[in-house]
Order: sequence, then structure tokens, then C-alpha cells
Amino acid sequence: MNPTADLLNEALATFDALFAQARAAGEPDPTAMSVATASLDGRPSVRTVLLKAHDARGFVFYTHLDGRKGRELQANPHAALLFHWPRVRHGVQVRIEGAVEIVSEAEADAYFASRPRGSQLGAWASKQSETLDGREEFEQRLAEAEHSFEGREVPRPPRWTGLRVRADRIEFWYGADFRLHERWLYESDRAGSYSKRMLYP
Repeated sequence: MNPTADLLNEALATFDALFAQARAAGEPDPTAMSVATASLDGRPSVRTVLLKAHDARGFVFYTHLDGRKGRELQANPHAALLFHWPRVRHGVQVRIEGAVEIVSEAEADAYFASRPRGSQLGAWASKQSETLDGREEFEQRLAEAEHSFEGREVPRPPRWTGLRVRADRIEFWYGADFRLHERWLYESDRAGSYSKRMLYP
């Protein structure tokens, strides 16, 4: 028996169970998660993205490496994730923190190929996070992408890929009346050994 692996598996199983409850409860999109990053000078930034894969290796979302979050995560490869499912129990939050790595080319290619064609073309048309002079400019770029790939499959743009957050902290926050919440933290040390403890609300 490996207690470290057991605790990580327990945390992942808890996440899966809550995720399933969020779907059953009718959450608008259980995959929606906030991603917080920070620049090298410590300036934070947060936005909502969609979870596309998760396993013992981490939690994956996709973006363009030249956009703001892509640039920040290359310069400072650490992120925090937050899922909030208010329809589960009395409200549940899952907080995940860890180092960030770029997924393999094969993994990124496979996911990009599964996207709707419109989303694939949009990835080529968008200069993510750069200044846009008007909607017409973006629509023109989209039309150019449609023309460029007419009659053939759309390849993955070279700087568009997946980012995996390798969790070293996973916290489950269960809401309760009078702010008497229940919090459980799974935490990995530098050697990769997990511990589990309860936190005051």
C-alpha cells in the first residue's frame, strides 16, 4: 500500500464524484473553472476557462501561448484553479494549485482535432489578448482562415496548446449555514508525498 498514492486517488475520486453531482444538479457548465496566474512582478490575473481533461497528472485547459495567461504561465509556471458549484449540497468549491506544464504535441493535436471546425478556425483568426480595432477586423481574419483551409482539415496553430496544472494542493470546500463550512485539504510536499487535513472555515 502506498499512502501517498491512496490520498491522491482519494482526492481525485472525490473530485469526480462532485463533478458528477454538479452535472446531475444542472450546473450550467461544471467544467467552467477560474484560472489565476501572476506575472513575474506578482501582479495577479484571473479568468474563466473550461476543463478539458484531468487525471493523476493534473488538470488541463487549452489556450494560445501568446495570450496573456499563456505568457504569464510560461514566465511564472504556477496557477490556481477554482471550481464553484452552488447547486451541489449547500455549495461546493474545489481549489487546486500547482506547477504548470505544456501538454505533449500529440495530446494537443488530438484535442484540437476533436473541436468543432468553427472553433478550430477561430483559433487561427484570433490574436489572443492583442488589441482589436473593430469586430470587422476579426471577421475578416476569420474569413481568411476559412478560405485558407477550405476543403481540408484545419491543423492546430503552432502556438495553440494545452496547459496542465500538476496539483500539489487540492481543497474541497463544502458550504454550510452560518458560515460553518467544512474544508478538507490534500497537500503534496516537495518529495511528492500527500497529506490530508481539515481546515477551520
